[in-house]
Amino acid sequence: MKSLVRVYLDSSLILRVTIALVLGLGAGLLGGETFAAWVAPLGDLLLRLLQFLIVPIVLFTLIVGINQAELGRLGRMGGKVFVYYVATSAMAIVIGLAVASVLSPGSGMQLDDSAAISVPENPGIVSVLLSIVPDNIVSAMAKPNLLGIIFTAFVFGIALLKLRQYGAATRGDASSAHGVNETSDGKRQSELAEKLYVVIEGLNAVTMKVMAGVLHVVPIGVFAIVTGTVARQGFGTILSLGNMVLVLYLALAVHLVFYCLLMKGFGVRLGAFFREARTPMATAFATQSSSGVLPLTLNAAQRLKLPRSLYAFSLPLGATVNMDGAAIRIAISAVFAANVAGIPLDLTSMLEIVLIGTLTSIGTAGVPGAGIVMIATVFAQVGLPIETVALLTSIDALVGMGCTALNVTGDLTGSAIIARTEAQTDDEAYSADSMS
Repeated sequence: MKSLVRVYLDSSLILRVTIALVLGLGAGLLGGETFAAWVAPLGDLLLRLLQFLIVPIVLFTLIVGINQAELGRLGRMGGKVFVYYVATSAMAIVIGLAVASVLSPGSGMQLDDSAAISVPENPGIVSVLLSIVPDNIVSAMAKPNLLGIIFTAFVFGIALLKLRQYGAATRGDASSAHGVNETSDGKRQSELAEKLYVVIEGLNAVTMKVMAGVLHVVPIGVFAIVTGTVARQGFGTILSLGNMVLVLYLALAVHLVFYCLLMKGFGVRLGAFFREARTPMATAFATQSSSGVLPLTLNAAQRLKLPRSLYAFSLPLGATVNMDGAAIRIAISAVFAANVAGIPLDLTSMLEIVLIGTLTSIGTAGVPGAGIVMIATVFAQVGLPIETVALLTSIDALVGMGCTALNVTGDLTGSAIIARTEAQTDDEAYSADSMS
């Protein structure tokens, strides 16, 4: 028994995850929902462990990252992250529309007039922007509200950085009592800030150690989750809307090629990138949760030697607002609905889908059933029948797996590219040897 455990622990994580995916596929088809129910707690355990790590890993990593960079550089990187997320989301919709227009998913299908779907309310981009500032830090961490946690880490991280620098920056007239007091206070605040930073850095190291232990549970949880997904969906659903699924995955593959071309253009070595990115990609495929696999994504960025001051911000934000896979799903779903309803999409409608879809992919961040909310919102804006959303929900899990994997890939791709442009020089700088 010990030898089997040792073989399991010594084998590479991606090999274990790949085997778990294959075994889960077979177990779901052969064992059915009965067997899936037996192993479901293992999948729930993985999701709970990953969610358990989200708050400390985002909070501590981001605070430490901020304190390893200059404020000016943080602002510059933040601008690049925003531009990348908006641009790639728009490109994803363009790619989705192009692929779907050529292959015409849904052609020949008839719309079921009795089809109905309950769509969660779209909170809108204003509500999402307001949620960035939590009214209660504890509740933001309990939900968890990633945007709120990022804001909290930024505020306290920048304050800590300023306090650490305050002692060196304080200049007073030492000959006056007032000047002596100012200098003394600044020095004391700087010393306290340094001690606090050491504590937070230690907590971050402890969190990473816990993360290393959780990684051993990932393959077991992936097996259970894939088993349940396949058992619930079955071949019937796949075959009934197989054309739609195939078109979507083809578009996802095209967008992945787009990522590769971007990385090659910026000098990122693809082999090194995918060697570390494949574990969060495969886990995201199984769990269908970008936020849930965030600890794995952050771990991959660390192994890629990306600057912590960048990925500690870009990856949590990307897990919330950067959804290229979902954007592709919006585009293909729109073409599918138009074909089913017999309503051709003209160029104006397609441009409208690109604009609305890009904004919607950000405006529904963190909403339960976000994929359905996005699709329904776009359909309502461009005049497509909302009833077709009911057809698409039957393959929600199947398409969600691929879309989530692409979402995670896009977050890491952006971080790798932006790190390349920053040409870091500190100890945690982007390593040209490891990536180019």
